[in-house]
Amino acid sequence: MTGADSPLDLLALADVEAARDLLAGVVKETPLIPSRPLSEITGVPVWLKCENQQRAGSYKVRGAYTRISRLSVAERARGVVAASAGNHAQGVALAAGLLGARATVFMPEGAPLPKVSATKGYGAAVEYAGTSVDDALEAASDFARTTGAVLIHPFDHPDVIAGQGTVALEILAQCPEAATIVTAVGGGGLISGLAVAAKALRPDIRIVGVQASGAAAYPPSLAAGAPRKLESCATIADGIAVLRPGDLTFAHVAKLVDEVVTVNDEDLSAALLVLLERHKTVVEPAGAAAAAALLTGAYVPAAGPVVAILSGGNIDPMLLLRVIEHGLASAGRFLRLAVRCSDRPGELARLLREIAAQRANIVDVNHSRQSPRLSFGEVEVALSVETRGPAHSSALIKALRDAGYRVALLADTTP
Repeated sequence: MTGADSPLDLLALADVEAARDLLAGVVKETPLIPSRPLSEITGVPVWLKCENQQRAGSYKVRGAYTRISRLSVAERARGVVAASAGNHAQGVALAAGLLGARATVFMPEGAPLPKVSATKGYGAAVEYAGTSVDDALEAASDFARTTGAVLIHPFDHPDVIAGQGTVALEILAQCPEAATIVTAVGGGGLISGLAVAAKALRPDIRIVGVQASGAAAYPPSLAAGAPRKLESCATIADGIAVLRPGDLTFAHVAKLVDEVVTVNDEDLSAALLVLLERHKTVVEPAGAAAAAALLTGAYVPAAGPVVAILSGGNIDPMLLLRVIEHGLASAGRFLRLAVRCSDRPGELARLLREIAAQRANIVDVNHSRQSPRLSFGEVEVALSVETRGPAHSSALIKALRDAGYRVALLADTTP
C-alpha cells in the first residue's frame, strides 16, 4: 500500500495497478457488452461488465489471489482461512490452489450447494458456522487464532480491495468515456477498489453502489458516519448479505462513492429474468443488483455511458428455477390460479378449452375434490399458466369469470 501507515488510509491508484500486474495471466479480462433493454429504459447507453464470466464465477478471485500471493512462504505454509457465502470461498480456494496454500473456508449453514461443491472442487476444506457471513467470519477468525492460518478477509483488507479495483482499470480501458459505474455492494471491497482506481483516472466519474434492501447496512452507516451492524438480513442475494460494512471499506465508500441505493428481492428477480431472456446471461441475484437499480429506477443516470457490473454468476439451479417463476409472476406473465367448477364429466376439458381460447399456455394442473372449502359436487383446479403479460393475464381471468368460474389467485402471482 502506498499511503501512510494508518490502516484506515485510503488506497492509491498505484496499489490497484500493482495488483493488476500480479493478476496478469491469472484472471480473465471479462467482456463489456451493450445492453439494449437497459439503454432503452434509462435513455442513456448502458454496458454490462460480465464478471459473472470470471474464473470461479465472480470478481472475488481478483482480491483473493492478490492477498494470498503477497503472503510469505512461511505464512502460506500455515494455510489460509476464509469466510464466505460462496463467491469469496471459491475465489480463495482457486487462488490458494494456484499458489500452493492449504485453504479452509467457513460458510453459513444453508449456503448454496453448488457454491459449496465448487469450493470443495477447487481443493478447499469447508466448515459450516452460523447463519450469516458475519457468523462464518467470526468462526474463521477463531480458526486463524488457534491454528495460525492466515485469515483472507472477504473485503476489509488493502490487498483484497486493490485486487477488486482492477475491474475499474478494465472498464476504463474498454469504455474510456464511461460516466457512471454501478455495482452491487455487500461488505464494500469491490466498490472501494473501483472508486480508488476510477476516481484517480477520471475524477468526474460517478460511482454508485446497490444493496439489497433486506441487507442494506451502508445507508444507516453512512448516515451515522461510522459502520453500523444490522440485527439481521433477509434477501435472496446471498452474495451481498453482509450485516456490517468493514472499517476500511467504509472509509473508502464514505470518501469516494457518490451514492448507495437499494433494491428489493422483487427487483432482483425481475433483473435476473431480463438478463437471462434478453442477454442470454446467467447471474446470481447479487450479480443482478446493478442491473436491477437501472431497470427499476432505483438509480436514474443523468448521463451515459453507464457501466453496470454483473458481479457473479454462481446461482443454485433450483433457486434459478424459483426466481424465473417468480420473475415471470412479478411481470404478470405467470399465474397460479385456483378455479372452482362443477364435478361433472367434461367440466375440466371445458375449463382447459376456455384457457386455450385465450391463448394462454398451461404449465401444470392439479385437480382436487378433497378440500373443506369446497361445496358438495364442486372441485377445485389449481393451474399454473404462462401469459404474455399483465394485460393478457387480466383478460384471461376476466374471461374465466365471465364464463361462470370462481377464480382466485394463489400466492406469488400478480393479477
